[in-house]
Amino acid sequence: MRRDQASRPAKPEARIEPSPSRAQAIAQVAAYLVECGVDAGQAQDDARALLRAATGLSRLQLAMSPQAPLSDVEADRLSRYAARRAAREPVSRILGQRGFWTLDLTVAANVLDPRPDTEALVETTLALTEKPDAPLTILDLGAGSGAITCALLSELPAARAVAVDISPDACVATQANIARCGLSGRASVLRGRWGDALAGKFDIIVSNPPYVRAGDIAGLEPEVRLYDPTLALDGGADGLDCYREIVADLPRLLAPNGLVAFEVGSDQAVSVASLLGARGFSIARVGRDAGGHERVVAARRAPPRS
Repeated sequence: MRRDQASRPAKPEARIEPSPSRAQAIAQVAAYLVECGVDAGQAQDDARALLRAATGLSRLQLAMSPQAPLSDVEADRLSRYAARRAAREPVSRILGQRGFWTLDLTVAANVLDPRPDTEALVETTLALTEKPDAPLTILDLGAGSGAITCALLSELPAARAVAVDISPDACVATQANIARCGLSGRASVLRGRWGDALAGKFDIIVSNPPYVRAGDIAGLEPEVRLYDPTLALDGGADGLDCYREIVADLPRLLAPNGLVAFEVGSDQAVSVASLLGARGFSIARVGRDAGGHERVVAARRAPPRS
């Protein structure tokens, strides 16, 4: 049973009229989702995505034949998908996959669902990578689904990566997505707490650690609160516990002139930059997500003086 499942209010049954057209089914599902608390604009997009999954249609096929009728099997499948979405289960979890960067990734149970905001971390890291064709070494701390590892390796053809997560489910998910993206020969997955089990220096260290304040978790959207693991969300009383732990270990793990990039909460950039500055790191960039929020803090370790 998912967190708080027993306390969820009962939802009305998904209502799909007999033998609807595809367009009618989308309208019916969208109306049902709005009735169950999903944002109206999002409900339309979700209904289309669920119908495509229920029918196996592409976007183009749906656009070309919106008046074609649904079969009974398709309507039943769509009803079941709609009921799950009405319980605020994210579409990506219902479908078991999500597009991230240029990749299609598997979304696993008990593992953080990768978000579009995290693409800002990938974008910032690539923009600051001075020699993208070099045999760089990458460390992804708290890899989750492996989204960041896979995206960076897909853009840095000579790079190799180590992905670390404390969750065994996350390690399995990361390994699966690395294989799905054809990157198994350039990446390894380790279970552990941050960099504790590692030795040596890495050219690039990236991390999207838990950063939600513990007291704020109960107020998160149901799609996050009910379906993402608390382990991947809880950043302690002020949301900064994991940053403190990782930053303290950076001098041991990051190569001279190496790059570290963190995803941060929308109001945490200044605090994380201060933690890095206190350890002698120079801030290279504060990157913004698509919504304009400060979402990434990137810094460099100064090379030793000659």
